[in-house]
Amino acid sequence: MLNVRKIAIPNVAPRPADAETRGTDDHHASLRLWLRLLTCTQMVEREIRARMRERFAITLARFDLMAQLERHPQGLRMGELSRRMMVTGGNVTGLTSELVADGLVARAPMPEDRRSYAVCLTEKGKAAFDAMAAEHERWIIAMLSEVTPPDRADLYQLLGMLKHSVARVPEGG
Repeated sequence: MLNVRKIAIPNVAPRPADAETRGTDDHHASLRLWLRLLTCTQMVEREIRARMRERFAITLARFDLMAQLERHPQGLRMGELSRRMMVTGGNVTGLTSELVADGLVARAPMPEDRRSYAVCLTEKGKAAFDAMAAEHERWIIAMLSEVTPPDRADLYQLLGMLKHSVARVPEGG
């Protein structure tokens, strides 16, 4: 059983409106928790998007596509990329075309089906991704630096329980 302890959150200046500010004390604790999770996710993503754009002149979506390809050096079909990124095939096609134009990824016809393409990182793309991924990791570490290692471990375990709970709810139920 987790030893969850109350933590004091330092007083900070009033924050701008975010998803969490839509909740009130009258709302169910589960709704307030969901709004806090959503807000945290949006805050981290907004910061990462801005840093990716500023530091590497790349969108987070392009970085995400390259991350999928880095995990699969043999390449992935466009449909598989779409499924893994949870975006439409049209989005993947557009992102891939941009990355091909920049020389970061390459398309190759599949030998068994010339209508299908596998997409993979080029050497230039791998080098660029490695640099971006290293910096991305440093940014995440810095953003979570005020959360102690034991609290990070507890939070990770609690979020695992939440993930399991959400996955068990029947679709539409």
